[in-house]
This record gives sequence, structure tokens and C-alpha cells, in this order.
Amino acid sequence: MKKILIIEDDKFLRELIAKKLIKEGFEISEAIDGEEGIKKIKEEKPDLILLDLILPGIDGFEVLARMREESALYSIPVIILSNLGQKEDIEKGLKMGAVDYLIKAHFTPGEIIDKIKAALK
Repeated sequence: MKKILIIEDDKFLRELIAKKLIKEGFEISEAIDGEEGIKKIKEEKPDLILLDLILPGIDGFEVLARMREESALYSIPVIILSNLGQKEDIEKGLKMGAVDYLIKAHFTPGEIIDKIKAALK
């Protein structure tokens, strides 16, 4: 069973995506900020991380930067899910190693799940 770590401070969105993923047979772990996210990435080594960029404390870019510093975490696929839609934010996220960059307003939870499945193939 594949484990997905959702690092998202928006409780409603986090729970909505978690419920859908559980229905699809995924195991779920959740973090509400970057610090907790990094701790869980190290402890749990999830199969994929769904990462918000605007988080309390350290942001998503910092989470990506810290993952890059550790070879054990470097290869875990990360999909960014953010309200930041500026071209430079998207380019920065992808350059830092994210496999996909989804702008929240443009994707339904169902489409987000499809993107996760595609990234895990």
C-alpha cells in the first residue's frame, strides 16, 4: 500500500484529499506545517508528498530544500499544491525537484488524485 504524506495547513482541503485517497486504497499521513512535514518525511519515508507552499513556520520551498540535502529523501516524488500561481514560483518549485505543480484553484480533488496516481506510476 502506497503512503501519501499531505503537508497542508488548510484543514478542510487536507481532510477532503485524505478521504479521497483512503477511498482509493492509499495510506495517509498528514502534517499541518513544514516542520512537522520534515519530521514525518524522515520518519515515515512516504511514497509521495503532496506539499503546500504557504505553510506556518517553514514554507514548502524550505521543505524541498531540506529534502534535497538528504539522499534518502531526495528521490521521494513531491507534488506541489499551491495558491501561488506565478510563473517564477512554478519554475522555482520544479527546479527544486517537484515532479508536478498544481494550482489549487485549477484542480478538483478528483483531478489531484489522478495526478498523484500518475506520479506514482
